[in-house]
Amino acid sequence: MINRLVQSAFQTGYLSVESEGLIRQVIAVRGYQTADLSVLEELHQAIYSGKIKREASEFVNFFTMPRP
Repeated sequence: MINRLVQSAFQTGYLSVESEGLIRQVIAVRGYQTADLSVLEELHQAIYSGKIKREASEFVNFFTMPRP
């Protein structure tokens, strides 16, 4: 699921509030796989560099989550 949400953000250039919320939910229930971490790193870098814009206004750091 995380991979599909991130792919959508790269296709549109935007990370929606809904997609970000779903990513956070998956992380909260530890429903992600190790491969998702590299995808999230790419998303984080794209947001930081301005390649992807966020609808939400507060800063997001997906990497404060616990590791599997």
